[in-house]
Amino acid sequence: MQRKNDTGLMTVKFSIGAKLITIISFIVIISLGSIIFLVSWLVSGDLQILAEDNNFEANRRSSMAAQTAFENMQSNSMTLIRTITSVGGASQIARDSTEFFFERNPNVAVIFFTSNGRDELLLNDSFFETRQISSSLAESFRSANRAALKRSTAGETLLLNAAPVFSAPVIALFYPMQDGGVGILFSPMDLNDSFGHAVNHSYLLNDRGDILIHGDFEIVKNGVNAADSDFTKFIWNNTERNAQTLYTDEDGTRYFGAFTKLNIAGAVVVTEIEYSKIFEGIVATTRRNIYLTITVLSISIIFIWFFSKSISVPLENLAVAAHKIEGGSFEIDLKPKGHDEIGVLTASFLRMCKALSVFGRFTNRHIALGAMRGEIKQGGFRKYATIFFSDIRDFTAISETFTTVFPDEASDRIVHWLNNYFTHMVDCVERTNGIVDKFMGDALMAHWGTAYTSGSTRKDAYNCISSALMMRKALYRMNKNRIKDNPGDPHIRIGCGINTGNVTAGQIGSDVKMEYTVTGDPVNLASRVESLNKIFGTDILITEETWRLVKKRFITEEMPSVTVKGKEKPVRIFAVINYAKAAKGPKSLRRLRRILGIKPPDNLKLDPNSVEKKYKITGMN
Repeated sequence: MQRKNDTGLMTVKFSIGAKLITIISFIVIISLGSIIFLVSWLVSGDLQILAEDNNFEANRRSSMAAQTAFENMQSNSMTLIRTITSVGGASQIARDSTEFFFERNPNVAVIFFTSNGRDELLLNDSFFETRQISSSLAESFRSANRAALKRSTAGETLLLNAAPVFSAPVIALFYPMQDGGVGILFSPMDLNDSFGHAVNHSYLLNDRGDILIHGDFEIVKNGVNAADSDFTKFIWNNTERNAQTLYTDEDGTRYFGAFTKLNIAGAVVVTEIEYSKIFEGIVATTRRNIYLTITVLSISIIFIWFFSKSISVPLENLAVAAHKIEGGSFEIDLKPKGHDEIGVLTASFLRMCKALSVFGRFTNRHIALGAMRGEIKQGGFRKYATIFFSDIRDFTAISETFTTVFPDEASDRIVHWLNNYFTHMVDCVERTNGIVDKFMGDALMAHWGTAYTSGSTRKDAYNCISSALMMRKALYRMNKNRIKDNPGDPHIRIGCGINTGNVTAGQIGSDVKMEYTVTGDPVNLASRVESLNKIFGTDILITEETWRLVKKRFITEEMPSVTVKGKEKPVRIFAVINYAKAAKGPKSLRRLRRILGIKPPDNLKLDPNSVEKKYKITGMN
């Protein structure tokens, strides 16, 4: 029979205390016995096999990455050298080809080669500037390694460690070419992820035993040679291309060591895992579980039995807390199915879940949480905020290509492609304290300084532009990883429009669906500024109102002023190039266009046959 206490909550027939003692005792005993059995009989053996397989697989991945990197480096540089030798090193084509090569291969520092008695030295100035390395070291290194270049001319391929000279991760690759030899100095930083720094660590040896790549750069910088180690000797004496063995180093530490011999310059990729670390986790976990299960079992049996009745009090308090979370404004007619405290808790949380349905009214989870906590009040409020609009260039043509190439799958492919794009863009907004307002097809609207602020309007405007620059960087990386002319994953270029001004912010919608948004003339202006990117050949445009707040923080170039429909005075427009204190990246709009592949506009005249003239070009202020 159900009874109620003074708080109005049901009492129970079969207490949770008795249930907990029975269930917990059973689980603890079974778990303890199973853990000991598995550790002693199954887990250790399987873990060792798995560790060996993982170590071998890690070595395979590292060696493939290194082999591919060296082959690509050799192939790409040979293409450049052939171009230079065919047109002449002093020609404009040669200079343009060299500049383009270093833009596409920023990790290459120097290329020098000999051909038919002629010496050439090509420097990547950006490489030395960004790393604050003197470019004169390149000539010094070439002079000191004339013998290696001569050997490559004779048909040898060599890999040398140049890090001690440049005090930076640099590898020298020498290889032969027709009537001459080539030397390339490049940074292997792109291989660091493949070589890893966790339990398994890989390193690269040349045919002399010099360590060329290692997780500890000091080893590479100091020119450490491993030719005398027993494992290195084992590798060189082994006729197999790749193998794995258990060995002991000079300090008495046991390792599983896997190696793969590359098809270039006698280089070897080695991957190691310390033998004792394979079992560290399982031993520690077993020990903790034994202590924990004994403690939990003892304490549970003693205290749950004697204090089972007190469990109902915390549960009743939890139910009261659940009622407070609900707010008392949602009435539902649900009855709990159980007859114990869990039934009471279930009923309370069912009511709370209905209150949480308000989350469905918002497209932004931060807004939804703020509304639930009472941080966002109903009604409209005047805010001095920064508004952001972006959309994808030539989206209509891209959609038509999807429909043409994938007639039956076009819809799914477009949605997947857009979702991947929006995932990166929304992350940029949220990381800078912005609010995603809505998605409109391929367009994104966001704002800063509305529901909450970063502390000042200047900071909000700065965060908005920082978000746009993060989007630019994210898109650059995404596009770089895309396959050229792939109709299923086309490159993306966007235009961003930013404006700051007084807007009305608040919750707009119906009883079924609501959204937190902003309205006002600054919103319209931000949208129209965004559309100017295509005309101006830019990707991020800001208005004068925003520029005045952040002009010292960013590199900008003023564009021709625009007369917007509904405004008497022309609006000054600025293209955002980069952070003012940025150590690398574009410093001018011309450079930015080249990096992003944006074609400069032929002229700045709008189509006179446009259905609605929202603006006109008036000239620079």
